[in-house]
Amino acid sequence: MLISLFTIIVITNSFNLIDGVDGLAGSLGLMTTLVFGVYFFYAGQLTFAVMAFALAGSTIGFLIYNFSPAKIFMGDTGSLLLGLVNAILVIKFINVAGNPASNFPIEAAPAIGFSILMIPLFDTLRVFGLRILDRRSPFSPDRTHVHHFLLDLGLSHRMVTITCVLVNISFISLAFFLRNLGTTVVIGILLLSAFVFIGIIYYSRPKNKTVLANNVEKARILKSHKILNLAGEAVEAD
Repeated sequence: MLISLFTIIVITNSFNLIDGVDGLAGSLGLMTTLVFGVYFFYAGQLTFAVMAFALAGSTIGFLIYNFSPAKIFMGDTGSLLLGLVNAILVIKFINVAGNPASNFPIEAAPAIGFSILMIPLFDTLRVFGLRILDRRSPFSPDRTHVHHFLLDLGLSHRMVTITCVLVNISFISLAFFLRNLGTTVVIGILLLSAFVFIGIIYYSRPKNKTVLANNVEKARILKSHKILNLAGEAVEAD
């Protein structure tokens, strides 16, 4: 129960945090719900198939106006709902696919489920870890998300979204073809591949643009906080 609760909280917030580029959270949500929907349909879990396909259909209607250049935005309500439904779907997927008696069992089901949500889930865990190591709140703003790195490379919002979706599909394919190696090995390979991907785009960024973006972000954070002078009075940070 505790693991399930942790999974729901992390996945729900992961879609909220990945929603930083036009169409990114919606496109990733469309991809994940289509994958879950197809699996549940063939596994005979029609209730969950309908849930996944219904969310996929509504996401398509939303993406028409949210894909770059966006005319409407998802906001916290949309991203948190998308994350919550995906959390429920992945937990059910692991339970059904990991059961040898089900209609469509899959080896290394937890690793496959992890790969389906790879981009938002790995990015959230990585960013939270970096912030905690830096002795900051895991919810404090910065420019360390994967879409920020891709933007620093000069990619447009449209290309960032397409790149993240294609990379996520690559992770799913990799996990599926290596499923016979077992859950632990497959997850290890996925994490190693994800760190290599992040490392490549991180060290490929133009340094001048990165420094400028970080300075602007730090100035914005400092401007939004109040400090106390020696008299104990609140003053705005310069």
